[in-house]
Amino acid sequence: MATDLKISASLSIIVVEDHDSLRMVTVELLRQHGHSVVGLACAEDLDDEAGGRYADIFIIDLNLPNEDGLSLTRRIRKVNPNVGIIIMTARQELSDRVIGYESGADIYLIKPVNPAELLATIASLSRRVNGLGNGNSILTLDLKRLVLKGIAGEVSLNQSESLLLNALARAQNHQLDYWQIIDAIGELSANVAFEKSNLEVKMHRLRQKINQACDNKNAIKSVRGQGYQLCVQLTIV
Repeated sequence: MATDLKISASLSIIVVEDHDSLRMVTVELLRQHGHSVVGLACAEDLDDEAGGRYADIFIIDLNLPNEDGLSLTRRIRKVNPNVGIIIMTARQELSDRVIGYESGADIYLIKPVNPAELLATIASLSRRVNGLGNGNSILTLDLKRLVLKGIAGEVSLNQSESLLLNALARAQNHQLDYWQIIDAIGELSANVAFEKSNLEVKMHRLRQKINQACDNKNAIKSVRGQGYQLCVQLTIV
């Protein structure tokens, strides 16, 4: 699991993974890149072995013995709303992604995860963990009800739109590349060709819904040759 990618910021990370070999490899990878890392085999060990210690980021498997990863994610998020949480799991259905984000995950990665991608994900998430502030939001995204609320009203979203807004809101500078957006809404696979025109249609519809909620036609802007950026403040509940 070697990689040449370097991460400068040292973080406190707790890995909760019941697969012994994967846990040890992940812990070693992160330690090699300067992080302080604790590896745990189950949720119960968080209090027993980690002593309830502070962490900047948690990396959590869903298929844990006893208390599962979703329950652990919800419990951690309730105690610390600002902590970074990465779900790393073999579950890849859209419904699993939605539940993962609803439970409090910042990022949902599907195993097997390339080491470089994991390191880049941690680096990106660390920018929020290390102090990206949130001002008074003009929009509220309810992931459970699939509803977007703003000063102009309330509008219903489909699952793809909800996942897309969630991903943009949590990204660095609220900006994602085209492939990241396609991946976030669960439409990136070896069997499906990337169609930029399809994404443009989705973004047009989402812009219309945001405009209905907050009377802002420029809430999402195109970044030429790269992707899209969210330009309004958004709270996720």
